[in-house]
Amino acid sequence: MLLGRGVLGGLHHAGALSLFALRGLAGALRLPLYGQIVLSCLIEIGFLSLPVVALTAIFSGAVIALQSYSGFSHFHAQNAVGSIVVMSITKELGPVLAGLMVAGRIGAAIAAQIGAMRVTDQIDALSTLATDPIKYLVTPRLIAGILALPFLVLIADILGVAGGFIVAVGKLGFSPALYIHTTYASLHSHDVLVGLLKAAVFGFLITLLGCYEGYHSRGGAEGVGRSATATVVASSILILAFDYLLTDLFFTA
Repeated sequence: MLLGRGVLGGLHHAGALSLFALRGLAGALRLPLYGQIVLSCLIEIGFLSLPVVALTAIFSGAVIALQSYSGFSHFHAQNAVGSIVVMSITKELGPVLAGLMVAGRIGAAIAAQIGAMRVTDQIDALSTLATDPIKYLVTPRLIAGILALPFLVLIADILGVAGGFIVAVGKLGFSPALYIHTTYASLHSHDVLVGLLKAAVFGFLITLLGCYEGYHSRGGAEGVGRSATATVVASSILILAFDYLLTDLFFTA
C-alpha cells in the first residue's frame, strides 16, 4: 500500500513538473519576452555565480593533477596527467561541479524569491493585472538558466585546465611546453560540446525546480524554507542522474 502510494505520488509530481516546464517553455514563443528580466536573471545566474564556479574549477583541476600523477607514477605514465585533466574537466567535472554550485546558490534563491511572492499573494496579484505569472516569473529564468550555465562551464573548463597546469608545472616539475602539447593533443571539440550541452540541461533543471518549488510554496516563511531546501536536494540529484543519462547517450552514440 505504502509502496503503491509512493509510486503514484512520484508519478503525480513528475507529471505536474513536466506540465509546468511545458508552460514555462511555451511562454518563450509568445510576446512580450520580458528581455529586461531575462538580462537581470542572466547577470544573477551567470556573472554573480562566476567567483564560486571559478574557484571550484581551479582547485578541481589542481586535485585531479595531483591524484592522477600519484596513480600514474606507479606505471611510469606521468605524461598522461595533462590528458586526464583536460578530459575530466571538459566532459564531466566542469559541468557537474558548476551545476552543483549553481544549484546551491541560485536554485535556493529562485525558490525563495518566488515562494515569498506566493505566500504574500503577489503571484495572485499578477493574475489580477492580466499578467501570466508563469510567463513573467518562470520563462525568463528558464531562458537565463539555459544560456548562463554553458557560459559558466566554458570558463570552468579553462580555469580547471589552468589549475592542473599550475600544479603540474609548479609542483610536479612538468615541462610547460610538454604539458601544453599533451593537453592540446587530448582536447577534442566533441568533448567540449558534450560538456556544454550537459550544462544547458543542468541550467534548465536548476531553474525549473527552483521556479516549481517556489511557485507551489505553502505555509508562510517555513514553507518557503522547505521549498528552497527541496530545490537544492532535487537539483543535485537530477544533475547527477542526467549526467549519467547524457554520458551513456553520447557514449553509445
